[in-house]
Amino acid sequence: MQIKRSGSQASGKGPAEYFTGNVRIDPLFTAPAPARVACASVTFEPGARTAWHTHPLGQTLIVTAGCGWTQCEGGPIEEIRAGDVIWCPPNHRHWHGATPTTSMTHIAIQEALDGKVVDWMEKVTDEQYLAGVGRGK
Repeated sequence: MQIKRSGSQASGKGPAEYFTGNVRIDPLFTAPAPARVACASVTFEPGARTAWHTHPLGQTLIVTAGCGWTQCEGGPIEEIRAGDVIWCPPNHRHWHGATPTTSMTHIAIQEALDGKVVDWMEKVTDEQYLAGVGRGK
């Protein structure tokens, strides 16, 4: 058994090449082999978001605080709130983050395939992101 004590792992800033705005990543765990799951708590300040990305084995998000947005390529921007659980299937291009006026924190759970949990792509433009404003979001 292994116990990760609260506060024993350093928080990190979401890298500017993969995130827009202020994002804090708090690692929760990476299971040792042969398991392949990794988990982190991610906090997005208002206006912050991920770049477009995919996960080779999919991703589960559990919103723990605030209100945010997520979008799969070709679909509408969806509002997500504390208590919501989101499943993004393998290799589905998507993004997620805060709304322009509210922060959002989620737990992100994904599995590694050949050591890789994510494929990062280009950033979500302001135009793409702001398409959620004024549509009941």
